[in-house]
Amino acid sequence: MLVGISPLLSPELLSILYRMGHGDEIVFADAHFPGESLAHRLVRADGLKIADLLDAVLPLFVPDTYVTHPVTMMQAVKGDTLDASVLKRYREVIDRHWPKTAAPEHIDRFAFYERSKSAFAIVMTGETAKYGNIIVKKGVVPLENAT
Repeated sequence: MLVGISPLLSPELLSILYRMGHGDEIVFADAHFPGESLAHRLVRADGLKIADLLDAVLPLFVPDTYVTHPVTMMQAVKGDTLDASVLKRYREVIDRHWPKTAAPEHIDRFAFYERSKSAFAIVMTGETAKYGNIIVKKGVVPLENAT
């Protein structure tokens, strides 16, 4: 255990976050996501919900301020609907840590899969909410937070 670091963050996930550079992306994937077949680096966080992981990660991780959409989610497949409570939960966490972060963009399911292939890492969670997947692009740590 470390002071100030959430116990939800495994040593492997902390290492991934530390090694990521500006502009690298990390996918927080739901339990149904094909992470094993898409991931360049895969981290297991089974049993954990994505909103809880975001709350643990975002005190350590700045979403990219140099892009229009540092956060990306999967849009619903035609004929399906998004659960608004999923976005609400994620937005509450993002706003708690980085309130100036732009609203997430939503992209097609297969575009999301393609983008995930080039992500620095995919974190497989126990999230069961439909369309619960989210990609966050890492930014530069502001100078006032760097020390």
